Amino acid sequence: MTGPESEGPKLRRAVCPGSFDPITNGHLDIIARASKLYDVVHVAVMINQSKKGLFTVDERIELIREVTADFGNVEVESFHGLLVDFCKQRDIPAIVKGLRAVSDFDYELQMAQMNIGLSGVETLFVPTNPTYSFLSSSLVKEVAAWGGDVSHLVPPTVLPKLTERLAQK
Repeated sequence: MTGPESEGPKLRRAVCPGSFDPITNGHLDIIARASKLYDVVHVAVMINQSKKGLFTVDERIELIREVTADFGNVEVESFHGLLVDFCKQRDIPAIVKGLRAVSDFDYELQMAQMNIGLSGVETLFVPTNPTYSFLSSSLVKEVAAWGGDVSHLVPPTVLPKLTERLAQK
């Protein structure tokens, strides 16, 4: 048999994009929830040439792979350029974004409308777990840099790497 009917069922795919510098428990919560809804979740680590991250893109990818390994359906890679192009190249019809607050919604709604207009890629908004509603990578780095305890904000394997990296600065 040839043709589309021989290809088997189409996998439901989505992407969770971000800079993940570093990945936090808030990011991990959204990825975990997406992994229960989709057959394959692509975590797309954004390359931003104008920003010097605390971790390199390759280090961020490795950290994300470590903390998502048990999910079994998460693929992690970097991207540069438009997210919708990343989606088109991989036949990904949906973007999953966590929303922390109303302020996130204003920006993310504009992006979602642009993405659907450019490519037909849908954006699904997932409310962030209230435990992480205030959380951002920037906040984690700032608190950790001042010696604050962020052990409850990042995955256990990330904490020593974060502490070590900040000590080098």
